[in-house]
Amino acid sequence: MTAHVQTKREIQETLAAAGLHPRKRFGQHFLIDGNLMRRLVQSAELGPGDLVLEVGPGTGGLTDLLVGEARHVVCVEIDHRLITLLEDRFRHAENLTLITGDILQSKHRILSEVEKAIRGFVASRDGSVKLVANLPYQAATPLVMNLLVDFPQVRRLCFTVQAEVGERITSKPNCKAYGPLSVLAQTTCTIEVIARIGPRCFWPAPAVDSIMLRMDVRDDSRIAHSELPAFAAFVRSVFEHRRKQLRTVLKNVLDGEIMSRLPVGFDDTRRPEQVSIDEWVTIFRALS
Repeated sequence: MTAHVQTKREIQETLAAAGLHPRKRFGQHFLIDGNLMRRLVQSAELGPGDLVLEVGPGTGGLTDLLVGEARHVVCVEIDHRLITLLEDRFRHAENLTLITGDILQSKHRILSEVEKAIRGFVASRDGSVKLVANLPYQAATPLVMNLLVDFPQVRRLCFTVQAEVGERITSKPNCKAYGPLSVLAQTTCTIEVIARIGPRCFWPAPAVDSIMLRMDVRDDSRIAHSELPAFAAFVRSVFEHRRKQLRTVLKNVLDGEIMSRLPVGFDDTRRPEQVSIDEWVTIFRALS
């Protein structure tokens, strides 16, 4: 039986009945296109062994689809007013955990309750942890970074996000959007653009376009997971001076002996945004 997907009118009526409205400070823009919601869930290829993390469930439109596909769903909602609605809507869903709070406990750490749920998940042979969400715009970048760096249990991320953030994730060198998120995401994952989404697919309509992505964590990443915190910190430190030449930046973050390990012929007159993904890995390997 196909799960029902909330329409725009149903979302509006649900909120109105509770005396609620979308809150701008939480970045609440509800995805109202049922076909896109189904496409997002299909892209995650959920199985009965999977734990799903949904951030910003809102009134539960996407959650309806997730609870019917996954072993367990953990939903994190910052707006305590919506938690009451979700608790009533999913009172019979035994495979759902609702958590109230900001998914970001700090810039570099996710909410402790969520961290505990992910680390405590014992995957079956055909199961893993997957992010499937219409992400609040302001949380997207630090959340994706934290999940990739700190949680080897997370194997797939499928989400909608502001187009600007999506461009940072997928951007190639020699582009303004290319930065630490680009390097980390492309080093650790294969990335697919599922759809580009206009404002009218959300309510209230945001002022920007959005993008739907699927990111699969590589099994053959050249950076071991135990090295990712150091790799991410190194890339961030260099990009803090993105307009300077590498020779100048690296001298500020490294000593002379380590600088001598750079590959022969490496062009250190370039700026950080001109260095390819493979070169970032090579530099890190040489300097580690």
